[in-house]
Amino acid sequence: MNQTVVKIENLVKRYKDLIALDHFSLEIRQGEIFGLLGPNGSGKTTTINCLLSLLSFDKGQVEIFGEKMTPTSYHIKKRIGIIMQNVAVFDELTVYENIDYFCGLYITDKALRKQYVEEAIAFVGLEDFVKFHPKKLSGGLLRRLNIACGIAHKPDLIILDEPTVAVDPQSRNKILEGICELNRKGATIIYTSHYMEEVEQICTRIAIMDKGKKIAEGTNAELKKMIQNTETIHIEILGLPEEVLAAVQELPHVYRTVYEDNMLAVFCSGGQHNLIRILEVLQNTNTPFGRVYSELPTLNDVFLEITGTHLRDKE
Repeated sequence: MNQTVVKIENLVKRYKDLIALDHFSLEIRQGEIFGLLGPNGSGKTTTINCLLSLLSFDKGQVEIFGEKMTPTSYHIKKRIGIIMQNVAVFDELTVYENIDYFCGLYITDKALRKQYVEEAIAFVGLEDFVKFHPKKLSGGLLRRLNIACGIAHKPDLIILDEPTVAVDPQSRNKILEGICELNRKGATIIYTSHYMEEVEQICTRIAIMDKGKKIAEGTNAELKKMIQNTETIHIEILGLPEEVLAAVQELPHVYRTVYEDNMLAVFCSGGQHNLIRILEVLQNTNTPFGRVYSELPTLNDVFLEITGTHLRDKE
């Protein structure tokens, strides 16, 4: 079994009357891409800041690599790479100089630092931009530079806080592919985001936060088993008669229906032939229908059922 890299126990952080973290506990094992998921204000960034001892807390304990984390634990901090949501680079320095500066905070050997910097540049695909200053880079390239600065010293634990905010789809895919590649090379990764589809795509295990509490934790599949919904079927129907809707509602495994804007959504729990049964009802009642498609539950469905709110609504 892989060793524990991060252990947070019973963490409490208050800002006057606001409880930002409410007895929050978490354990992350070596080799994981651990997703920390939640809306803005849920406590994700506060958790990271407490984890790094950048922020004091009222109660609890944080251990990294089996040691208690303190503000002066520099031997631990050398093994951590941080890429925060706000890009943190120097406008006066070129791409190369920025990466070299941040790598130099950890690597003093000049030859080794040069090697690491060049590897980081190649890793994020900035070979053609080494002499550019940050202001000349697009948003996506700037995010890649930010990542290169955080991982150039080859850390064992990498923390990424919303690294794909406001970037184009091509850069987002490049960043996500890069995160998976860092993990394959041995890094343990904490990935915080409110983009559920990204967390679902790359994370091996996930915790969902809301109001400073951990409300669910597990693999993608385990989280989806926690909810009632196993399939949502959408059918386009013009003017659905009430008696037909009632017949659909009475079908086995159907626990909820919503009919809005000529689109019927049927929420099912269990069962293997839900779509066939629904279509049989429509055919037997001579109810014409158009587009039909089925959706399996997503992490957003998990969040909705557990908290009663869509994640996007809470941003």
